[in-house]
Amino acid sequence: MSQWDGKSRGKVSGYKIFLFLIRKVGIRSAYILLYFVAFYYLLFSSKGTKAIHYYFHKRLGKGYLISFLKVYSNYYSFGKTIIDKFAIASGLKDKFTYNFDGEQNLENILKEKKGGILISAHVGNFEIAEFFFSRVDEYSTHINLVTTDGEHKAIKDYLKSVSLKTNMKFIIVKEDLSHVFEINNALQKNELICFTGDRYIEGSKTLSEKLLGKTAKFPAGAFLIGSRLKVPVIFLYIMKETNKHYHFYAEQAVFKNRDAQDLLKQYTLSIERILKKYPYQWFNYFDFWNDIK
Repeated sequence: MSQWDGKSRGKVSGYKIFLFLIRKVGIRSAYILLYFVAFYYLLFSSKGTKAIHYYFHKRLGKGYLISFLKVYSNYYSFGKTIIDKFAIASGLKDKFTYNFDGEQNLENILKEKKGGILISAHVGNFEIAEFFFSRVDEYSTHINLVTTDGEHKAIKDYLKSVSLKTNMKFIIVKEDLSHVFEINNALQKNELICFTGDRYIEGSKTLSEKLLGKTAKFPAGAFLIGSRLKVPVIFLYIMKETNKHYHFYAEQAVFKNRDAQDLLKQYTLSIERILKKYPYQWFNYFDFWNDIK
């Protein structure tokens, strides 16, 4: 089935090994170990390998055999974003350089004191977004991540134990829709609500739209809320360009008022623009388009 199963990749034991290397030896040593880890996933993660091979072969039009090499590059790119997340959260942010496109859009949201909605995707390294917001922290905003990922509490607790002090808060999606009230309360406090708009779980409401030439399903919540609340919406991506350089994109969404489908359309177009520049940084390891034979 095409929906995400609610599970993220990785185990705490593996994270501890990489964190040890980052702290005791250096980021480069973790990258070297990653060559072998990526090869392991290429051989033994059949579900993920099929999904990314399909992405390169069917959606980007690459050759069947060359797509397998690109799957390896994708795994390696994904691993580097995880290593970077550990390094930055552990106080090594200054080891990296950054470009910013659209930072003014975020500043404008906070100046208006109405709050705002950020919609990202599992491309690049969205999980380090909080550390970029320190550039505009004079507005004392908080970040609220709307999530359904409760299966990996142990991993999240471990990451929290090794990270710097964080303002990140989690709003858990609940069946009784009480999370909607939490979102409204946060917006009234001039806080930012973050969604990842490219994964849904079984039983949740979805919307359909074309991405890379084929229709896929997306979680409806982010687009219904974003289109109906009278607050700005930003498409947010943080993309890795070299080993120690990231590019931050904050694109103001322009869409028809109260039209969730139009907001979703603008979102898929923005993802296509990003993937055109960064084709190896698509990190959805499941049958996204429900088309794998």
